[in-house]
Amino acid sequence: MIFIKNLIEELRRERGLTQAALAEMLGVSRQTVISLEGGRYNPSIALAHKIAAGFSKTIEEVFIFEEEN
Repeated sequence: MIFIKNLIEELRRERGLTQAALAEMLGVSRQTVISLEGGRYNPSIALAHKIAAGFSKTIEEVFIFEEEN
């Protein structure tokens, strides 16, 4: 099984963004940002790309894919 972790909260905080500001930037709800940060929601490829681009990162720099041993 593959687990996906992300660095969204860390990147958001580094840039001084609120969850609401990030949500507006991405065109999603604040609840979506909360779910993403909490690892309860895996975004579509399109949204993952938008998130990465918003932080000037690659998808691989924002989302960490780990396989369960």
